[in-house]
Amino acid sequence: MARSTLSSLARAALRHASLALAVWLAVSTAPAQAQSPALSPDQRKAVVELIRETLLQNPELIQEALVELERRNTVAQAEQQRNAVSAEKARLTDPATSVIIGNPQGDVTIVEFMDYNCGFCKRAMEDVQTLTKNDPKLRVVLKDFPILGPDSVEASRVAVAAKNQLQGAKYFEFHNKLMGVKGRVNGAKALEIAKDAGADVERLRKDMDAPATRAAIEDTVALGDRLGLTGTPAFILGDEVVFGAVGAPALKQKIDAVRKCGKATCSG
Repeated sequence: MARSTLSSLARAALRHASLALAVWLAVSTAPAQAQSPALSPDQRKAVVELIRETLLQNPELIQEALVELERRNTVAQAEQQRNAVSAEKARLTDPATSVIIGNPQGDVTIVEFMDYNCGFCKRAMEDVQTLTKNDPKLRVVLKDFPILGPDSVEASRVAVAAKNQLQGAKYFEFHNKLMGVKGRVNGAKALEIAKDAGADVERLRKDMDAPATRAAIEDTVALGDRLGLTGTPAFILGDEVVFGAVGAPALKQKIDAVRKCGKATCSG
């Protein structure tokens, strides 16, 4: 193969930096017998040298390639999460590991994985309150996902046990007060707030240590891992995972989309 032809092919490949890097790495590291028989050793060496020279002369291509790699990874992760959400649909709303507020028969469900010591969860609490108040057809599922240390686990044990005594609006009021605590939340503080909400503390202490309470939290943490959740709050809407305190308007937009097309983001 003539050098001019090689040059043309190499420059065409380098229109996309990620492709250039992939070719360079593949050609330079793969064993010779794995290469196409159409390329002789000299031709292979020429291709590698052309790509190397181009990258050295245009290092910004490497940055472009990394940006493209990040984009592709994000797309792949989103697809994996959509598949996981679909596979775990029943477990997301399992009453044994969740608390349902709003309209239990709502036409749209938003699932929130939260931690009582998460600052962003505290900010998102007002968003959930607003959405629940303004949307009578919305079902909200709260899932305790204590990933911020032992205090969070203790607070979640109280919260999960409290649902045996507090239901509906009463539980939501307890949840909001617990989420609204300034500073670190632990088991003792959660018990204090549950008592103020009308829960029997002695019964609550027993329920906190019940196998079902521990199993519910462990199940939710394992579910979060399968969904690829790396932080809180994480909202599940339709087929999509929404991370962070994105605000009520952004969540409402996705709720509207689910009503319109069954997905959090409608195409077209």
